[in-house]
Amino acid sequence: MIKCIATDMDGTLLNARQEVSEENIRAIRAAEEKGIDVVVVTGRAYNEVRYVLDKTGLKLPAICVNGGEIRDVEGKVSYSVGLNGPTAAQVTSVFEELNIYFELYTEGGTYTTDYEKGIQVLVDIYHTANPSQDVEKIRESADERFHQRLIHVIDEFEPIFDAKDCHVYKFLAFSLDEELLMEASERLKKIGGLEVTSSGRNNLEVMHHEAQKGSALRRYVEDKGISLEDTMAMGDNYNDLSMLKIVGHSVAMGNSEQEIKNICRYETDTNDEDGVAKAIMKALEQMETTR
Repeated sequence: MIKCIATDMDGTLLNARQEVSEENIRAIRAAEEKGIDVVVVTGRAYNEVRYVLDKTGLKLPAICVNGGEIRDVEGKVSYSVGLNGPTAAQVTSVFEELNIYFELYTEGGTYTTDYEKGIQVLVDIYHTANPSQDVEKIRESADERFHQRLIHVIDEFEPIFDAKDCHVYKFLAFSLDEELLMEASERLKKIGGLEVTSSGRNNLEVMHHEAQKGSALRRYVEDKGISLEDTMAMGDNYNDLSMLKIVGHSVAMGNSEQEIKNICRYETDTNDEDGVAKAIMKALEQMETTR
């Protein structure tokens, strides 16, 4: 019997408009009415999670920044793990040497030193995937999303790294050059204590080696007295692998990378076809018929 449902956000719970559909909202509420614990598991920072969920009326616990943080429905942190200053400085050096744009996620917020480059990178990536779209409209959308994510522009990262209580949750780097990202990944893997993954072809995510969605979800359900066998997880990309591999009911989105589909027990429709809602409702129906 499913007692917990864990869902990724981008490419999974959210559609291409970065919204939670009414169908997904209704399905989550239906699961909650059955006493099922629903938790979002995402690479996003908590303020970005709340920005989206507050529009839906849903109050859900969240595993944020790829497992770097666990928060309850009220936003209280129950667990966190991050990189220290010296390690974060080493990661920064790799991205700067390769001229790769990146953002820094910390307890104090998300930071960048180059706003214009950040916008241009997002425009380039989206326009490459959607060449028929007007570039100016893409830029307006990228600019809006940049501000929605509440990213702070600073002159340098050193003051953050030098602080005694430095706690860097995640680096998020973007580039259209997949070979360059691969080179960065290889260099980063030589630095001890890191988890290097991605949530798309054009990015890299770098965290503390203990900050993984799977590790955090395991901790979350154990604290709730729920087994992983009774847990359902849904995702679409490589940073979801660690949680999809350990649950009893793994669901790949229709828009998932093939490797994700290969390791999952089930497959649902895409994020633009309310795949999350369909997977939840099917699970609830099966639970009813087996009682």
